[in-house]
Amino acid sequence: MRVAFVSASTRQHEPTDRAERLHTLATELADRGHEIDVFTTQWWDGDPDTFEHDGIEYRAVTQQSTDWQFPFRVPGLLNKFDPDVPHADCNPSGYLLGAKAGGSLARTPVLAECYDPPTAQGTVGQTLSSLAVRSAGAVVTPSRTVRTRVRELGVSTEAVDVVPTGIEMERIRALEPADGGDIVYSRRLDEAANLETLLLALAEFREYDWTATVIGDGPERASYERQARDLRIQDRVDFVGERSIDERIALFKNAHVYVHTAEYTPFAVDLLRALAAGCVGLVEYHAESSAHELVEQRRRGFTATSAQELTERLAAAGDLERLNVDESFAEFDRRTFLERYLERYRELQS
Repeated sequence: MRVAFVSASTRQHEPTDRAERLHTLATELADRGHEIDVFTTQWWDGDPDTFEHDGIEYRAVTQQSTDWQFPFRVPGLLNKFDPDVPHADCNPSGYLLGAKAGGSLARTPVLAECYDPPTAQGTVGQTLSSLAVRSAGAVVTPSRTVRTRVRELGVSTEAVDVVPTGIEMERIRALEPADGGDIVYSRRLDEAANLETLLLALAEFREYDWTATVIGDGPERASYERQARDLRIQDRVDFVGERSIDERIALFKNAHVYVHTAEYTPFAVDLLRALAAGCVGLVEYHAESSAHELVEQRRRGFTATSAQELTERLAAAGDLERLNVDESFAEFDRRTFLERYLERYRELQS
């Protein structure tokens, strides 16, 4: 199968969860023998318009993601590649419309990947976003929360499929625990991280014997470290900065509780890895975060709506047994993730 990914940026541009998800899918497809081309902005050095890397062909549509010509160049390039399935990021919406035009030339419907739905401002921008997403032959979101936002653009329920990001269960089973805290948090430490809620809860939780590990870096790290000092819990909270996926999983396997408090999360992939690695999951509910979906209806999962509730749930989580691996999360394995997409592709071709 020939699959054309259309995205303004890739993992090589920015190591976001959205970019990692598409890279994982492209890599899994290439490993299965499918022909994968990624139409994007150039991230490699030199003059060539194409660049092969790890079995994937990258094609430079423009030099910069902000280049207005990107959506106008995509149709001709897609038609020349003649894909069986064009798979396009829905944000920005203009790029999705470009992919739709290319799919029309190649006589194949487009699958729209809505990890972060378009957030255009103004009547014209909102109309364009709605038109772009509704024009797709199928739409995939990572969570029910994002599906709701997509439906608000006028997309029918039947056209949207929720496909959670896949994780590598074999990798989780094989890794050994690393020294770290009983409580773990991981995310880019920006203004949406909302780590202060956890720090306030930990300050109220100081009568218990615990240590915590905060994984991640970002513009708000110094502020959070200062808050830990102000709350006099700095000796029990270890800020360890960025860590690789393997390093994070090893810390999850050592921890007892994983806490998620971020205000915006299309899909909480690190929470999922931590749950599969045996952590009890504790999620602070936010309207723009899908994290609660992973712990609802699970015995080893809790939700909270405030720092006070977070403290109470931490105490309750401590009563649950420690696990090294939770096999109930094998349903989220990457093989299932890949098969779900292949099923969507086949439906578009039929």
